[in-house]
Amino acid sequence: MSFSPLKGIRVLDLTSVVVGPVCTWRLGQYGAEIIKVENPEGDLMRELGGGSPTGQHSGTYLHLNRGKRNICLDLKKSDATQVMDRLIESADVIVANMRPQALKKLGLDSETIRGRYPDKIYCLITGYGTDGPYAGQPTYDSVVQGATGMAGLFLRRDGSPNYVPMLICDHVAGEIAAGAILAAIVERKVNGNGSTIEVPMFETMAAFVLQEHLAQHSFDPPVGPPGDLRLLSPHNKPVKTSDGWISFTMNTDTQVRAFLRVTGREALIDDARFNSVSARAKNVTEWFEVRGTPLTGMTTEEWLELLQKADIAAQPCHTLETLPHDKHLTAVGLIQHEQHPTEGKTAAIRASIKFNDAYLHLRESSQPKGWETKQLLQEMGYEKSEVAALLATGSAISA
Repeated sequence: MSFSPLKGIRVLDLTSVVVGPVCTWRLGQYGAEIIKVENPEGDLMRELGGGSPTGQHSGTYLHLNRGKRNICLDLKKSDATQVMDRLIESADVIVANMRPQALKKLGLDSETIRGRYPDKIYCLITGYGTDGPYAGQPTYDSVVQGATGMAGLFLRRDGSPNYVPMLICDHVAGEIAAGAILAAIVERKVNGNGSTIEVPMFETMAAFVLQEHLAQHSFDPPVGPPGDLRLLSPHNKPVKTSDGWISFTMNTDTQVRAFLRVTGREALIDDARFNSVSARAKNVTEWFEVRGTPLTGMTTEEWLELLQKADIAAQPCHTLETLPHDKHLTAVGLIQHEQHPTEGKTAAIRASIKFNDAYLHLRESSQPKGWETKQLLQEMGYEKSEVAALLATGSAISA
């Protein structure tokens, strides 16, 4: 039996692009029914993430919208607003990531919805907290990376700012939001109360950066400069081998001694600069120069064998081309393949979480825009003639 603790919970997904779909995808993994509402233009990520056979599902959209029932509504039309009212009434959780002022204009803000339905759980994922001066400003992942100092970490280390080349802020904030919603579901089960949740990307990611890099400025007065000097070392990168790159880390004295032996630098084992955790912390610049020295005398595979035998955390530094073929990922079946209803054969990335010795159930394929519009309208009590009328006026759109 699949692990579905949220079975019976209906989530109304008013989100698009990445941060919101990550959140609702995770809730769907736990068994919730996800109703994704799209406008006639559709989720931007359908095209933004690259091409597809039909143009309806970029790879990113494909993976982040599994297990969601899709309905397409034009909320500029009054008939569609009535449909939305029924969807809200039927939902346990509403998740939105539009700007607050746009939600308020549509009557889809938390104040309006919870004013009518105080038992609902409403989660707004927003760029900036609504009680600060940046409230309501547009943002994207890269802007948040810059604003939180993430890009500035590269400036400190490499001499120029840079972005992490994936939507890391969206993914993290989406997962944080899913966890907050789970807590609210528990709260409602205990005392019957609904909740209004706000997850601001800026504050969330700023906290992540500061938890690591406020460092010696965490004290008043500061006991040293801000920043974890290990992570900010220009040598804190994968190391060159004769045929590629390798990633490894050693933190304990035992691991460091083993590393120095394996790499033929036994003479440094008793070096006062490196022979203890505190010594390496004081001499972090010199230590990272040692551990960042290229290992071009052998291949990546040869170094991996030696390092792993010495119980040192080490793996190849994969590329986008090699990662899908990693022997561990292949063995555990992270990437599977299926026949999508419109896109043909596609990759399906299963959940990485295991419950009771089984991975979470791989939910249904992502759907084309309006794929279940008719079905959902009928389930909400609309007669076939009423469904036809909604489709004829464009208030609702079917695939």
